[in-house]
Amino acid sequence: MPLRHLLLALAVVAVWGTNFVVIKVALAHFPPLLLAALRFTLALLPAVFFLPRPAVSWRNLAAYGVLIGVGQFGVLFVAMQAQISPGLASLVVQMQVFFTIALAMRITQERVQPFQWWALLLAVAGISVIVLHTDGSTTPLGLAMALFAALCWGGGNTASRQAGRVNMLAYVVWSSAFAAPPLILLSLVFEGSHAWWTSMQNADLPSWLAVVWQAWGNSLFGYAVWAWLLGRYPAATISPTALMVPIFGMGTAAWWLGEPLPTWKLVAAGLVMLGLALNLLWPRWRHLLLPVRQT
Repeated sequence: MPLRHLLLALAVVAVWGTNFVVIKVALAHFPPLLLAALRFTLALLPAVFFLPRPAVSWRNLAAYGVLIGVGQFGVLFVAMQAQISPGLASLVVQMQVFFTIALAMRITQERVQPFQWWALLLAVAGISVIVLHTDGSTTPLGLAMALFAALCWGGGNTASRQAGRVNMLAYVVWSSAFAAPPLILLSLVFEGSHAWWTSMQNADLPSWLAVVWQAWGNSLFGYAVWAWLLGRYPAATISPTALMVPIFGMGTAAWWLGEPLPTWKLVAAGLVMLGLALNLLWPRWRHLLLPVRQT
């Protein structure tokens, strides 16, 4: 990967990592499903009137929109409202790396390599540490919801790769047409119209800026660039760069929100990130070590 594309990937994960604090700011005034609906509505409008529909099937656009909009962010926002802390949420959703690779291998019929099993085992060990230390800020339900969001993220990554080389900004915008309506409906059913008007009237400027950042910073910039990169490089090359997300996520949560970083949380983060790093770096290490073994 050229350096400029690597820097682009790091810029995306920096936006995504710090975004968990932004989400928490917005959730102080907006119910979670409404927040997700606003995010994808602003991502859709008015950009959809200026960008032509990408040359992909409606089915592919719908799959990406529902998986990312409802499955990832709808569920994640609900979990972050009271079931999981922002820092841990930023860590757990990185299991999307393994879901993305597993789905890609299922489609291409590739076999899982031994080092990938070891990487997954380390990551699962980190998740297990979190399970053993669930408390008031993080519950088993919140952890399960974050893992489900990670699975949906992996599915969305797979859909975007199948779309191929298209205008990914247009792809994200048009796929939002399939994310916003079900989120609006779910919000009306489970949160009610009264919550809409109350939250919109009482929301302060930082909360509205957080909504705008959700739509433009994360959806239009982050996911468009991420999908663009996935369309040009193997999933195993792009997805593991997301291991930087927990660093930004846990760091900003501790700095801005005062989220504690006890030893167990650092151990869990270390195990998950070590698994991600092993998955990313072992193929390169192996090629470096092979000449030494042959001599």
